[in-house]
Amino acid sequence: MHLRFILPAVLACSLSLAAAQPADHPVVKHKFNLPPSAELSYAITARQSGLQLGGSAQVHWMANGRKFVAASEARAVLLGKILESRSEGAVDDYGLAPVSFTEKRIRRDRTTTSFDREAGTISFTASELTYPIQGGEQDRNSAIWQLISVARASPAKFKPGSEWTFFVAGQRDAEPWTFKVVEREKISTPLGELNTLHVLKEPPPDSKGQHVDIWLSPQHEWYPVRLRYTEPDGDYIEQTLEKIDKASS
Repeated sequence: MHLRFILPAVLACSLSLAAAQPADHPVVKHKFNLPPSAELSYAITARQSGLQLGGSAQVHWMANGRKFVAASEARAVLLGKILESRSEGAVDDYGLAPVSFTEKRIRRDRTTTSFDREAGTISFTASELTYPIQGGEQDRNSAIWQLISVARASPAKFKPGSEWTFFVAGQRDAEPWTFKVVEREKISTPLGELNTLHVLKEPPPDSKGQHVDIWLSPQHEWYPVRLRYTEPDGDYIEQTLEKIDKASS
């Protein structure tokens, strides 16, 4: 059984990242408003080669204006823990400023992506590539929380048709991610009927990567209440928020 799709939400999108050229390294400073610290519980459903799979994911988000942590853990029925990831760092003029991003997948070695603020470089234990830090760079865990923080600061600008781009580092390399606000949409969840903003992250042109759909709920601090990762062959994983526990920072 292949498990490459069983990845939790805000956490670690399993997108293939291609090495970016210097011109593809956007540096944009947005206003931001960090969401309150919380523990988020998700139910997972997925289809893999015709098989229906289920599981759960837990996301820990902590931010206090000076530092942040975004950690996640996913479990599959019968298999137990299949992924854990953690992003942590400071908060600067651009918003979240990661220092490290670690990820451990089932049957794979742990990887670490480091943001050396003094040297001004991003490096990886899984490759020899490096990228310059120019301001606003994110990792796969922090990127969605940065998006949420930007949306919370400028909700009037976060409207259908708008696009928001960040430079995002993964396990081995980095590239720009562009999030497009698709539409306002009412969805059913264990938390009830929610008015959401549907955001789409598409793969780069000429890429056969994942499509990532995110539904953000303004009435619940803009937390992601549903996420869906769809592969070119139609296989998918979908996460739906079941419970929010507010935590102190």
